[in-house]
Amino acid sequence: MCENNKKSDKLELCGLEVSCIIGDLPDERINEQTLLIDVTLSLDLSIAASSDDLDDTVDYAELCEDIKSVLRRAECRMLERAADCVAFVSLRDSRVKSVRVRIEKKERVPGLRAAAVVIERDDI
Repeated sequence: MCENNKKSDKLELCGLEVSCIIGDLPDERINEQTLLIDVTLSLDLSIAASSDDLDDTVDYAELCEDIKSVLRRAECRMLERAADCVAFVSLRDSRVKSVRVRIEKKERVPGLRAAAVVIERDDI
């Protein structure tokens, strides 16, 4: 009998740039900064691979717009909160089983190229 080693497929969004209010300092509450976001969705891509139909997978252009919209409205103080917002939006599609989010904010601390947060969340 063959063993079923089901592996999770991945759909990756790499380097999404979002300008938004992010941070706790007074100037950060007024001036937008650019976040660099990577999102990895775990889901079964076999149906979309067979059908070659966008309706059978996550529309990543639409997801990118949703992420931008949520982060612009949220005006988060912490990268941790921003990453959680991205994860929440990503998991709204029932096909997504888990998500990994990495958010990077550049040059806020002298001598530090960037600060980043990585979170992983599963569907409920």
